[in-house]
Amino acid sequence: MALILQSLFNGLSIGSVLLIAALGLAIVFGIMGVINLAHGELMMLGAYTTFVVQNVFRGFGEPWFGFYIIAALPLAFLVAGLAGVLLERGVIRYLYGRPLETLLATWGVSLILQQLVRSISWLMCIQIVVFCLLFFGGLWGVKRRPDFERIRNWAIAILLPLSAGITVALGAILGNAVGLALTQPWFGAQGVDVTAPGWLRGGIPIGNFQLPYVRLFIIALTVICVVGIYLFLWRSPWGLRIRAVTQNRSMSACLGIPTQKVDTLTFAIGSGLAGIAGCAISLLGSVGPNTGQNYIVDAFMVVVVGGVGKIIGTVVAALAIGLVNYLIGSGIFISMVSPESALFDFLTFFATTSMARVMVFVLIILFLQLRPAGLFPQKGRTVDA
Repeated sequence: MALILQSLFNGLSIGSVLLIAALGLAIVFGIMGVINLAHGELMMLGAYTTFVVQNVFRGFGEPWFGFYIIAALPLAFLVAGLAGVLLERGVIRYLYGRPLETLLATWGVSLILQQLVRSISWLMCIQIVVFCLLFFGGLWGVKRRPDFERIRNWAIAILLPLSAGITVALGAILGNAVGLALTQPWFGAQGVDVTAPGWLRGGIPIGNFQLPYVRLFIIALTVICVVGIYLFLWRSPWGLRIRAVTQNRSMSACLGIPTQKVDTLTFAIGSGLAGIAGCAISLLGSVGPNTGQNYIVDAFMVVVVGGVGKIIGTVVAALAIGLVNYLIGSGIFISMVSPESALFDFLTFFATTSMARVMVFVLIILFLQLRPAGLFPQKGRTVDA
């Protein structure tokens, strides 16, 4: 009985991590149909936000340090959501209906964000602010001219290299004048550690094992996120607008629904959920530039198996995949088979974490051969379109 309970909890724990990582992607990819390969990097931004908040609260001492995770969750949502808004307005908005271009663009953004956290420093922040002030400020001034549309391309062609040149020159001057105080990277390429607050250390002992408080916290956080998304999508006016635009964009626009605002809001919510996921996974290990890459494949896998556009499918798929992954990787099935049988050697070969993932991928491929649309396929006009 204890073994069964331990297996269920560990499988549920793995499934909750997969679910909270895939929940934002279920919004962006499932509802909007956007293949966002930068989703993992949005999780990374949430994880680094948690690290920064932790260091700020550490300066306050106890008991305030114990509550840093409460402040980190909304801040991670806001930082990742703002990054998602910039990504949607600057890149995705011009690529709707073009999945290949969207995939390549978001992959490029993911590489940029990875390098950004490796290199970000006070000097780079100053350069970014100066460039934005020069370029966008100059563009705003030119927009006031009555012949802006005619000279727009010329204005961009002049302002872009001019702003970039001034920014690079200013960076070189400040770097030589001030030195390491401005050029020292904040995070670097190495991983940084997030320490769980005191009330999340330890666990609840049950028999010969215990339920870690961190895992219970992630499970509770996942439940809150799922319930919150359900209430927003099915019990709020903006949720109704999102579902309307998803089903029929043209008709929604004719009825006065601001489709572009809906797109931005949807992408912001999906990105914000990625930030919360990053905050949660930062409690499980070190945080680095490649943190999000460890979860992006699994997140897509969960969304596809559950059924694109189905939140309930994402929930069921995440829990099922997590449970199967643990049962195979922990070697529980080995104790049920005779050592003399051929099945014993087969199960022993896959009784590791890495090989269990391989087996899960094989099972998913076989499952999608039988049900290509996932556990909960879409029905109605969206499919017909």
